Amino acid sequence: MGGFFGITSRSDCMADVFFGVDYHSHLGTRRGGMAAYDAKIGLQRKIHSIENAPFRTKFEHIFEEMQGTAAIGCISDTDPQPMLIRSHLGTYAISTVGIINNTDDLIETCLTGGGYFDAMTGGRVNTTELVAALINRKPTFAEGITYAQSVIDGTANILILTDEGKLIAARDRLGRIPVQIGRDENGWCASFERFAYEKLGYSHICELGPGEIVELTPDGMTQLAAPGEEMKVCAFLWSYYGYPTSTYEGVNVEAMRYRNGAAIAERDMQQGRTMELDYVGGVPDSGTPHAIGYANRTGRPFARAFIKYTPTWARSFTPARQVDRAKIAKMKQIPVHELIAGKRLLFVDDSIVRGTQLQETVDFLYENGAKEVHMRSACPPIMYGCKYLNFSRSTGDMDLISRRTILELEGEEGFRHIEEYADGSTERGKKMRQAICEKMKFASLGFQTVEGVVGAIGIDKCKLCTYCWNGKG
Repeated sequence: MGGFFGITSRSDCMADVFFGVDYHSHLGTRRGGMAAYDAKIGLQRKIHSIENAPFRTKFEHIFEEMQGTAAIGCISDTDPQPMLIRSHLGTYAISTVGIINNTDDLIETCLTGGGYFDAMTGGRVNTTELVAALINRKPTFAEGITYAQSVIDGTANILILTDEGKLIAARDRLGRIPVQIGRDENGWCASFERFAYEKLGYSHICELGPGEIVELTPDGMTQLAAPGEEMKVCAFLWSYYGYPTSTYEGVNVEAMRYRNGAAIAERDMQQGRTMELDYVGGVPDSGTPHAIGYANRTGRPFARAFIKYTPTWARSFTPARQVDRAKIAKMKQIPVHELIAGKRLLFVDDSIVRGTQLQETVDFLYENGAKEVHMRSACPPIMYGCKYLNFSRSTGDMDLISRRTILELEGEEGFRHIEEYADGSTERGKKMRQAICEKMKFASLGFQTVEGVVGAIGIDKCKLCTYCWNGKG
């Protein structure tokens, strides 16, 4: 994934931007960057790898290296950014969040007429530089951003810092991820996360609509492009990668997860799946609030049977190699033996993607004496690798445990019946769940439904992207 944060102010804003960007660290662990504008110095930029150390430690000396009354910063799980661009629009810094699926076609478009790119390792092009090249094909930022988003197959949130100290913020054409706007007495800010600027004393003003573009100066906000009517905001924002304190489209993440867990429990109760349980727990961290909702609804005691040791270990899904991800996940899990040995446990996880780390967790629980391990997924079975955001390391549909299980059960013919496999009430759906149970050593397995997730979010289904579950983006 990734996230950005920016401020334009009447006073030096480096400290606020530093902390604002740091509040986006849950969205990625690959690179961090900052760019600033000062009337005397002009535009400045720093980029660091944050794979082995958090953003905060890599940028702790930024106040000695950069200064400015306007600045932007980002956490990126893709290419280095912000980029500094010089064009007919002026010199500017740009940061993006999203993914481009038609990169090669767009590069050819921009190379027509003699254009060029700085080549990265292996000849790749920085996707943020590509977005800038598309913007530069038009006479204004607003026209360029609108054009870029119209030709990009994927998602593109854009934040620009101009050589006049202005910010230009644009939400993706279909609003798949958020851009939020705040202000204080000295200026204005744009952010992926609303709580990032509220903690800094900024008041929340609005969340941009799909395709909306605004220009921010210390004196105010000007709309450059009105929002479109169609929206497809990512439902996974609430289920998985949104921070608990985050609010998107007026819906808080933590509260949604409580409702979602309660809905899963309600369905279990309606179907007579009321197992004898000693404890209900969540696979930390994002599974925990779902489990609290489940436990509250069933009246079964909630307990943390194992704790993640997070002071020094990075998030387990971020290393590129699966062997590294599994090793880190294992090292982070510290058991509470009194809550595991001889106990019948039900865990709620935010989702089941590949199943590799979850298998490690279940093995770990049985090794520590668990009598039964029941599993519930707060999401439906993931049937399609996301093509709109890069929050998952999945490189193809066959990385997904649901797809692999279908192939084992029925061969490629099974992919013609994905809708049936996703539905736990059908014969195919029951067989897939049973096969995963046997493979993962679950005592039982249940998935939330698309309707259940949508109901817990409380936003019209037509405004949500549910592509990873049902192929409807």
